[in-house]
Amino acid sequence: MRQWNKAVRKAILAAMALLLAAGCSSSSSSGGSTEGERVQLTMQAWGNPAELKVYQKALDAFTKENPQIHVKLVPVPGDQYEQKLLTSLQGNRGPDVFYSSEPTMARLIEAGQVQPLSEFLQSEESYVQADEFPEGLWGPARKDGEIYGLPPDVNPFVIYYNKKVFQEAGVKSPQHYYDEGRWNWEAFREVTGQLKAAGKQGYIMENWWAHWYSWVWSNGGRIFDEQGKLVLNENEPAKEAFGFMHDLVQDGNAVYSGSLPKGQGADAMFMSGQVGMLAAGRWLEPLFTQNKSIEFDYIAFPSNTGKKEPVAVPGAYFAVNSKNPHVKEAMKFVSFYVSRQGQEIRLADGGNALAAIPAADEAILSKSTIEHTSYLSEARDDGYTHGSNMAYDAQIPGLNPDITEIIDLMLLGKQDAKTTVARVTETIAAALK
Repeated sequence: MRQWNKAVRKAILAAMALLLAAGCSSSSSSGGSTEGERVQLTMQAWGNPAELKVYQKALDAFTKENPQIHVKLVPVPGDQYEQKLLTSLQGNRGPDVFYSSEPTMARLIEAGQVQPLSEFLQSEESYVQADEFPEGLWGPARKDGEIYGLPPDVNPFVIYYNKKVFQEAGVKSPQHYYDEGRWNWEAFREVTGQLKAAGKQGYIMENWWAHWYSWVWSNGGRIFDEQGKLVLNENEPAKEAFGFMHDLVQDGNAVYSGSLPKGQGADAMFMSGQVGMLAAGRWLEPLFTQNKSIEFDYIAFPSNTGKKEPVAVPGAYFAVNSKNPHVKEAMKFVSFYVSRQGQEIRLADGGNALAAIPAADEAILSKSTIEHTSYLSEARDDGYTHGSNMAYDAQIPGLNPDITEIIDLMLLGKQDAKTTVARVTETIAAALK
């Protein structure tokens, strides 16, 4: 009887131990989890369907090298992205790793929601080191010497043009004007006006920092000087650029994306042959390349200065949620994703950006099938040289959205360019104080 009781007690204790072990292994946050010896991470990112396939290449390659870590891609539409990310991080339900835009990065650092990365980048566990990136790329991702986000790639701004739309409308291509040395604002007005007369939209005007900075910079203008001083209100080329954007939309040579019916985006209009040109980085290339019904190419932004001018070089940051339970594994994945190896895996075949690490250039650019991909690399290099790949206002939490709202009124025709420049200047000046 005593032996039976002893056996029962052993069985009960063994069962309790199993239950306790099961409870420990299943406890996790809503982000990463542990399945036995395997760590499960979540990665949140924006992007069209073609871009998501590009991201997945790196996830698969990382898991192949690190089978004990699995990363699940969680896509979120771009127009909902920032709000969903901020809400989830505030509620401790955020993803383990995630893409962040430049303006959002400053807010996340201020709120203590992103993991410092500098120490890890110096360790043997990291696939990349900080000095592999050009100095001008850090922007708001580095504060007081500490790195909080890593550039996965960069996307210098160019103008896409639909060759078929130009041919069917009987309009000379932008490349024709460029070869003649006449690709300036007058030529831009000319071709957009001719496309309009042929029943097409000439250009899609969008409203976020990379667009307005590209028009300002490509005209030789500045919103801030090299020291970060606000100079917009006294810089004539910059004020001319605001007037040019305003007039393009009000004269009907361009249509403002903010006035389009819900669900009608710039990329869809381009692919359906409704519009001749739009501005973007390389992220639209995979989507357009898969659509065999269109023929497109790149052209640089038109300039009135007679020389090459910088344009925006948008670049997201890849960051780690400081509150996720598997920070070490998350940092290891992030370092792989942005490393030379990770960039080559993602960007060489049908990639959606250019390399943020110059050493990866050859493998990526040599496989591009678009005729004038060189305009992308030239725009990126000019951006690095002039230090213009980052807008100073993006480093001030909350300022960039305020500027966007002011420019929205101008593009909707509710405010003229002069008033817009004055209000943007006042808003930035107040934020700087």
